[in-house]
Amino acid sequence: MDLGQSQDIDWWGKMSDEKNVFKVNEKEYGSSYRDHLLAQYQLYVEGMEKISDRRQNANNYFITINTVLISFIGILFQVKIFEHVAWIKSLIAVIGLIICAIFWFLLRSYKQLNTGKFKVIHEIENKLPLALYDYEWKMLGEGKKQGVYFPFSHIEMIIPWVFGLVYVVLGILFWRC
Repeated sequence: MDLGQSQDIDWWGKMSDEKNVFKVNEKEYGSSYRDHLLAQYQLYVEGMEKISDRRQNANNYFITINTVLISFIGILFQVKIFEHVAWIKSLIAVIGLIICAIFWFLLRSYKQLNTGKFKVIHEIENKLPLALYDYEWKMLGEGKKQGVYFPFSHIEMIIPWVFGLVYVVLGILFWRC
């Protein structure tokens, strides 16, 4: 791959030219180039790890919200508070669906952000002695060989759909009861 430019697909699905991650070469930069390259690489990897932590926190948050909301719906079945007002129960299920949609879009956004960050890391690793992230990704079949590695992001993207299906079923049950 030419480090000058590479083709990529942007968020909207269009082909775009990436700008080179390296603004200047080692000779133009001076004697501190390698030290600064390594320092920037380390900071970037730490930043990526923080994004992954925020992603996990978002997962926990939305799973908790959905669990509480479904528990609340279960209590409504038992207590029969809104027994004669089915539309309120269905409204709660619709709110759950909206929460699931927000959850799914947020996960998708984090997945896209991580994908971009790993591309940058792979580019930087072309200038480092070891390309550990790139090598690991290749060893895992780049996420294309399910028997070798099935990406967590594929699994986590299913979670909002499962909760959404529960809300649809509950909404139909509420409407019919």
